Amino acid sequence: MKSVETFDAVVIGAGPSGCACAIILAQQGRRVLVLERETFPRYHIGESLIPFTYPALERLGLIPKLRASSFTKKYSVQFVAPSGRASQPFYFFNRYDRDSIAQTWQVLRSEFDSMVLEHTREHGVEVREASEVVEFLKEGDRVVGVTVRGPDDIAYDVRAAITVDATGREAMAATRHAWRRGDPKLNKVAVWTYYEGALRDEGIDAGATTVAFIPGKGWFWYIPQHNNRVSVGVVADGKYLSRDGVKDPKTIFHREIPQNKWIESHLASGTCTEEYWLTAEYTFRSEYCATDGLLLIGDAYGFLDPVFSSGLMLAFKSGVLAGDAIHQALSAGDCSADQFDAYSRVMHEGMENMRKLVYAFYDPNVSFRTLTDDHPHLQGPLTDCLSGDVNRDFSELFEAFSKYTTLPGVLPYGFPKNSAQALGNPVSSALPSVAARG
Repeated sequence: MKSVETFDAVVIGAGPSGCACAIILAQQGRRVLVLERETFPRYHIGESLIPFTYPALERLGLIPKLRASSFTKKYSVQFVAPSGRASQPFYFFNRYDRDSIAQTWQVLRSEFDSMVLEHTREHGVEVREASEVVEFLKEGDRVVGVTVRGPDDIAYDVRAAITVDATGREAMAATRHAWRRGDPKLNKVAVWTYYEGALRDEGIDAGATTVAFIPGKGWFWYIPQHNNRVSVGVVADGKYLSRDGVKDPKTIFHREIPQNKWIESHLASGTCTEEYWLTAEYTFRSEYCATDGLLLIGDAYGFLDPVFSSGLMLAFKSGVLAGDAIHQALSAGDCSADQFDAYSRVMHEGMENMRKLVYAFYDPNVSFRTLTDDHPHLQGPLTDCLSGDVNRDFSELFEAFSKYTTLPGVLPYGFPKNSAQALGNPVSSALPSVAARG
């Protein structure tokens, strides 16, 4: 017979969202087990923190460790035309407090995620690496835990009032239950690698994120990291990147470099030091965020096109929100799906607001500069949404955008299964004031 252990909550995945959720629960005195299939440090893409990641990081107690780290400080973002002409950097401190939200970081995920995982252990959370969850335990339709295969290849059961799926883009629950739903238009392909010795700007601009355009509304990211390392990748429609039958990631990447003169000049002095990675059609949402005894967070809940570097912000935000929602559910003795309705509405609203801006970005008829020139009073709200302050009323901003483009309809995904509430109801104010802003 398999052995059985019991916790208040079991979290599948030790990435940022899973660790954030576990820390919040541990701060409330809950017994939490985090199960991680891999052994840290491990590779992961998604290296740029946008300003409104700060509130969640502060709540988790991670800001002092980030300030003491060697990660590259990030104060701005800039956009570059295919000709190589760069915009003036958009400095976050022109709108936000210089000592908090306005200064963020470019992180190497292998180091950053290890730091977050160790911080999680310091909060008393039990973490088991090299431990793969092989199935959900169920009583009827309710999830009551998981079966785990440990590093010794011995299987055992873990039972908990709530199971949290933080498995990232693998999205264990959404995949196994056929809940994955793609986006009608955001079916992009990304190819990326890493350089050493590539050119970086000077002074305060040395850590800036650069979005460099290529024809057809594709774009390069250029993210300076510490140790003279740069993360660089190209994103565009698959038909464009694979034109003439080209499928090899390295060939695709190097064919696009001359399409932007800034990228070409900045990479000229550098050397590619790692393999070339490719991923396709990565934007998705889970049809449901919860069933009885199960909650989805982070990329397992949904992933949005990375053009505005929202991934880590949304991951930490969802983890913190989920931790508070689960604590309330445990206190009420009820971890049914409807207990996570308020959580789902905050996440859904934030992702939909950012999604509208992503759609506008990819429309060749849209220029953010033109919009703010025509509507100067909207520069602040636009900056706020791009910076991750996504749970606000942006109706005036999107009404202005509608004069240039057709914004997408709301995706009806990401709410609890069997929720009795209708989509149009306002977000509940029941959750503590943790991360509704950021």
